[in-house]
Amino acid sequence: MGKQTQTYEQAMNRLEEIVTAIDQGKLDIDSLSEYLKEAQTLIKFCREKLYQTDQDIQKLLNPDNQNEA
Repeated sequence: MGKQTQTYEQAMNRLEEIVTAIDQGKLDIDSLSEYLKEAQTLIKFCREKLYQTDQDIQKLLNPDNQNEA
């Protein structure tokens, strides 16, 4: 699946494109549904990426806590 190989920035840029298209009212109902599904997938990807990055940072900042987990 292509979404897993993209970067956080690419996903955010695509989300911005989707929001712009929705805001401009250029989508018919079928397109709107597909765009919303894609946005949902992108949001999930970004959320997971942020969570993983946060976990990595916490491990780097608190190496002692690594042994407790």
